Amino acid sequence: MAVYFSRLSHPFKTSILYSSVAMAMGLVSMPHAMADASELANIERLTVHGQTIANRNALGSAENLLKGQGVDFSEAGGISALPILNGMMGDRIKVLVDGADITASCANQMNPPLSYISANQITTAEVIAGVSPVSAGGDNIAGVIKVSSLNPKFGESETIKWNSGDISTGYRSVSDALLLGAQATVANKNVSLSYQGAYEDANSYKDGNGDKVLDTLYRAQNHALTAAWRDDTQELAIKLTHQYIPFQGFPNQYMDMTDNKSYGALARYQLKLDDDGEFSAQLNWHGVKHEMGFFTPEKIGKMPMNTEGDDYSYQLHWRLPMGDNSTLLVGQEFYLYQLNDVWPAVPGTMMAPNDYININDGERRRAAIYGEWQQDMSTNWWLSAGIRYEYVTTNTGDVQAYSQTPMMGMPNMDAAAAQAFNAMDRKRDDNLIDATLLARYPLSTNQQLEFGLARKNRTPNLYERYSWGLGAMATKMIGWYGDGNGYVGNADLKPETAHTLSAAYKYNGDRWQASTTAWYTAVTDYVDAEVIGSFNSNIPTDKRNLLKFTNLDANLYGAKFNALYLFAETSGGKWQVAGNVNVTRGERDKGNEPLYQIKPLQTELALQHQLGQWENRLSWQWVANKDRIDDRRLENETDSYSLINLSSSMKWQDFSVSFAVNNLLNSDYELPLGGVSIAEFNVDNSNGFNQISGAGRSFELSASYAF
Repeated sequence: MAVYFSRLSHPFKTSILYSSVAMAMGLVSMPHAMADASELANIERLTVHGQTIANRNALGSAENLLKGQGVDFSEAGGISALPILNGMMGDRIKVLVDGADITASCANQMNPPLSYISANQITTAEVIAGVSPVSAGGDNIAGVIKVSSLNPKFGESETIKWNSGDISTGYRSVSDALLLGAQATVANKNVSLSYQGAYEDANSYKDGNGDKVLDTLYRAQNHALTAAWRDDTQELAIKLTHQYIPFQGFPNQYMDMTDNKSYGALARYQLKLDDDGEFSAQLNWHGVKHEMGFFTPEKIGKMPMNTEGDDYSYQLHWRLPMGDNSTLLVGQEFYLYQLNDVWPAVPGTMMAPNDYININDGERRRAAIYGEWQQDMSTNWWLSAGIRYEYVTTNTGDVQAYSQTPMMGMPNMDAAAAQAFNAMDRKRDDNLIDATLLARYPLSTNQQLEFGLARKNRTPNLYERYSWGLGAMATKMIGWYGDGNGYVGNADLKPETAHTLSAAYKYNGDRWQASTTAWYTAVTDYVDAEVIGSFNSNIPTDKRNLLKFTNLDANLYGAKFNALYLFAETSGGKWQVAGNVNVTRGERDKGNEPLYQIKPLQTELALQHQLGQWENRLSWQWVANKDRIDDRRLENETDSYSLINLSSSMKWQDFSVSFAVNNLLNSDYELPLGGVSIAEFNVDNSNGFNQISGAGRSFELSASYAF
């Protein structure tokens, strides 16, 4: 399966913009083919393909695909890890699924956008870090991830008949995981009907010592139905989706997911205009009912939390050729997110007699317009400049605590906090202006320079602004960082504003391919946290902090290097060596304190072999020790480690099979971005909050059949 960094199927066909920026930020491990002189002369025809992903990654979560394209992840549940770009995670990245903006409806972000689509459903993926063009999306400072499954297939006949289909299955030994996938399409030349589905069931995985990593089990299924119609100038597609997760363990959170049901509907219309122009319109709705609690002896308790969220949006986009090799992109978009977060009372406990109302009729509205100009200069320079304006409002209703009376003779902090919260004016309005400037210059037919400059903004989410509880129990339920600390919202948070500068150099020779990039981001009003108290402090290793969201200034910077060398191509196949180095730093502006969850230096070296449809890969990955840690969040240090992974895949006509051994030497290591194991702490708190361990040796087998 291949992940394509391209927009040729999108109504604007601005593939060069996304392709060049994605490569400039070092996210493509190494493309098979880079632009030659003829491609550079016609920006509307350039397509850059990501490195082919082995079939074993065509099942499971979207994380499996995006990791291969350079995206890091903050560990969470089995399908709910949060992506990280340039040292920033969560809502700082705009994740669009089939163009739809889906919001995580959970105080712990247990249902982030990427959790709603499986790897086998993804047909294209675009990853744009840092300097993302304004047409790619707003309300982000770290970049944009766009994954798409909406790619209708049509036939050539007048009658509707079978077009294509496939079934696939997989197994992973480390977690005894079973994976299934299926796709089917019937179509004629004007009508297409298709189904996509995925199922995954996994137990808690084992580490390199053979010990169970508690509370990492999960089960999930995704389904999608698509109907499309087209003629010579237009196309209409309607897609319906459903997801059901009966349980998903979160070892680094105090709660688990005990139910997650979502439904979605999308309608997209595309029209070819005169003079090669294009127009598209899209309507989206996505609703979820989410429950948290406890479902396994690996982490016990009894406290329900119920959340309901709905996303509504529309997007109108025009692509207008302006002559003289220039193009104008314009668009108008609107987004509405509604949230209710209620924690039902538990009779006979301190969590009574009232329901705890955390977010009541919360709303987040965004209205946006943008314009983006692209120019292919006669001097070989290619330029793009864009500006985007967004008006964002947030608001929420009155709240209540479990009880209004003192608890066990102690002051009721939550009751007082609810009263103060209800008395304040909670509506907030933000005016955001994004601007980007991108340039590319070919030094020769096989060398290229790229530059990017951007100002990007993000308004705080509803939990950052409106989580109001002050008690230890209430605050521990807020936060998606996996650090075991408690968080308090701040209604006066300002939007984050990031200024990013990036530069890249790419070389494509007969045997060598290489790319390197450096980037720097200065963030004003970065949403961080300040310590306002602590809890669980009977012993030093038991301590966790009570943190309040706050604005401060921060700086993030880094560099990436990728290389691919073809050292032999004989009758025995093609032999290549691939390597990459990635370093990221992040620190607060005052005091140079490290930011939370910044990945240490990482390198990878791989030997790749291909003979026809048979592909093999042996890789060695090394991650440095993590000693730059965030003291405010009591972040753990981690030791350096290395992993050896082996994979092989073969395809015969319509049948393909792949085999892999991950962590071949069964190394025992801790995940630098994994957070702490609250599940382990609940079983035995004598050792404090330990970092979550990585998976041990895993034998993985998958097979698929196309028909």
